[in-house]
Amino acid sequence: MVRIAFFGTPAFAVPSLEGLVSAGEQVVTVITQPDRPRGRGHRIEPCPVKVAALAHKIPVLQPERVREQEFAARLASFDAELGVVVAYGQILPEEILQMPPEGLINVHASLLPRYRGAAPIQRAVMAGEPETGITMIRLIREMDAGPMLARLTRPIGDDETSEELERSLSTLGAGLLLSTVRAISSGKVQEEPQDHSLATFAPRITREDGLINWSDPARTIHNLIRGVCPWPRAFTFLDGTRLLILRGDVETSSPLLPASVPGEVLEVGNDRLLAACGEATVLAIRELQPEGRRALPTRSFLAGRSIEPGARFFRSPNQA
Repeated sequence: MVRIAFFGTPAFAVPSLEGLVSAGEQVVTVITQPDRPRGRGHRIEPCPVKVAALAHKIPVLQPERVREQEFAARLASFDAELGVVVAYGQILPEEILQMPPEGLINVHASLLPRYRGAAPIQRAVMAGEPETGITMIRLIREMDAGPMLARLTRPIGDDETSEELERSLSTLGAGLLLSTVRAISSGKVQEEPQDHSLATFAPRITREDGLINWSDPARTIHNLIRGVCPWPRAFTFLDGTRLLILRGDVETSSPLLPASVPGEVLEVGNDRLLAACGEATVLAIRELQPEGRRALPTRSFLAGRSIEPGARFFRSPNQA
């Protein structure tokens, strides 16, 4: 058994921490981000990992910046032999990477070397990938480029959202982490270098990533809707107002009319709204949310707002 310093912040990291503690592994400290304003009230609240750590009476460190010498000294005082990083949120300096004798390992939510970066789950869904997984790597200075210690693969469902996939991968990651920690403890872990020529980048998601381009094929838009759930959500503009598109399907039974333009409303029914997309494809919109209001299934949305065929979704509130 090794003494572990655990670095993590969001809910994704909690199953990994809980898994180590439940299995009897020796987590001597947890390092997480400082308490931040959260929710609509912007109240200062602890992150999910801090809540879990305090429940187990594990000492918590919350440096504003991990490069501070005071933090390095406090971390060193715990004599951790291994560092575990799960969605921590800060880049660790070389001094920290070299501190534990067994180094630091990371639970990364993609099949490396593909999707290195801050948003591997969302970017994989947005790209329409058929599968993803968890890769355990040893941390080095280059981002997500260290040697691989273990991998697990799972398919991505055709309608699965990033939110659903993240919950599943957090559980898979916890199990793979525990087996990797035990392999390190017993000296049986094996390292495999990544093929850097196959690396792709998964940059952080921004609000602008949710903007729908109706010239894209319906499948691409469907993947975008799934990928930016729960944030920032896919959005478009109708009659100058912002509208979130929360759920949609690729429509195959209604052919696109030759004169249709991207974003044009083709058909309005009780439970669906058909919109023209690029490459002569059609998206069936199933759930929407007017800005500042609650989410509605299409039937309920149409009951309170009249939309006729020929109306059009745009990429800007100024288009008409």
